[in-house]
Amino acid sequence: MPGYQTKQEHIAVRGVDDIVIRSLLDRQQFSDPLGDALEQGISSAAWPLFGLLWPSGAQLAARIALHPVTEGERILELGCGLALASLVGHRRGADMTASDCHPLAEGFLRENLRLNELGPMKYRHGHWGGHAAAPARGEVPASEMLSGRFELIIGSDLLYERDDDGTLSGTIARHAAPGGEVWIVDPDRGNRAAFHKQMIAAGFSGREERLDRAAAGFQLAYKGRLLVYTAPAAH
Repeated sequence: MPGYQTKQEHIAVRGVDDIVIRSLLDRQQFSDPLGDALEQGISSAAWPLFGLLWPSGAQLAARIALHPVTEGERILELGCGLALASLVGHRRGADMTASDCHPLAEGFLRENLRLNELGPMKYRHGHWGGHAAAPARGEVPASEMLSGRFELIIGSDLLYERDDDGTLSGTIARHAAPGGEVWIVDPDRGNRAAFHKQMIAAGFSGREERLDRAAAGFQLAYKGRLLVYTAPAAH
């Protein structure tokens, strides 16, 4: 990736072979010679966050590694970043679609598919936040935009910004199949309560599961929860 320093790691996920991930070296990686970040209104501090591995993403990957692969089940990862969970599901044979709004996310996904000797996986541009809805340098073709409905929608650490308009819950509602499930791994962000109210108002039922664990050996401590929602059934 020109202009960026990267690193390559083998990520252990129980139930699958190690996943090789190329990520940004650190949070200081920022290169914007064409003004893409400026055009999208993304600060230099926020720009590299998509390209790092985050503890909640590892939690989501561990959960999808245990999820039975079911014929006909379509799974969408929202705000995928480096798409660790999508790569795990794809390796296991699940019908995965990774989605993000960052213009570099798809390139990193293609490289990580190559590093893991995996076949093509669907990627779609998906957006719900406050930045421009299309990548810089032009509009996204309709065929590359997120569309359709999914039996399972997953995401990790998505509640980092206030969302008074309920754009995330609205996006989920548009893409959740009737009776489908939603999994959000959240590291106890302060916006969780507002998001929960928005999901309930959209007709979803919900529950949560604590994911806290103490540090042990090479395993880091984690504090957070899995939010599970079920979409309303078809009328």
